[in-house]
Amino acid sequence: MDALQSILRWFHVVFGILWIGHLYFFNFVNVPFQGLLDGETKKKVNPELLPRALFWFRYGALWTWITGILLLALVFYHGWRGGNMFDATTDVDTTRAVVMILVNLLAFLVYDVIAGQEFAKDLKVLAGIGVLLVLLVAFLNTVVGGFSFRAMAIHVGAMFGTIMAFNVWFRIWPAQQKIISAVKAGTPPDAALVALAGTRSKHNTFLSIPLVWLMLDNHNTWAASALGLPGWAWVAIITALGWWICSMLYGRSTKVPGF
Repeated sequence: MDALQSILRWFHVVFGILWIGHLYFFNFVNVPFQGLLDGETKKKVNPELLPRALFWFRYGALWTWITGILLLALVFYHGWRGGNMFDATTDVDTTRAVVMILVNLLAFLVYDVIAGQEFAKDLKVLAGIGVLLVLLVAFLNTVVGGFSFRAMAIHVGAMFGTIMAFNVWFRIWPAQQKIISAVKAGTPPDAALVALAGTRSKHNTFLSIPLVWLMLDNHNTWAASALGLPGWAWVAIITALGWWICSMLYGRSTKVPGF
């Protein structure tokens, strides 16, 4: 079991690097760079560059998610009552715990509806709503699901990761296929598709920073009760901090010059 965990963690981290590395390339390097290219240059460069990058991007996302789910099953669901899923003193209610697992893994459906609303175009408004929803889910994981701190944090991380993988395969990649085809043909791509792909990629970038913290759950157990705050409150605080850090990185990305 230890060897299997080790191998899965290894693959999970490698695929995660592949995925998130390309995510940061697209958002912090490629987006500012694209603004410097004229239409003819984009017609030559993008149909060759972007499909290659998007291949590694989307399959990195797929295998990061798959290995992540396998790790969830192995580390938290195996040995359900005597393992890492619940604190030793918790009176486990299996039905409520399963319901909360499903809430976390199916939250991408709610996110997709919210992200499509007019108010969601304002990232500050969306971030405010997002932090409140993260706080709610983390609280429910603890109070309704009875999850331990580690399980509560990792399931919020799984929620973020599932939203991100959904965006890659069902929003960003389908839109990019049509955008790249239009650019190659020398016709203007659909502005709505450009906006969709760019917005969901930006959402993924913001989610990625708190996601990394949440995935290090075993090393963050200090946050279970630090400064007298419950663990679910720390998850929301770290999420907000991660989103602020990401906004600083976006601001810096537009100021990095070429030679």
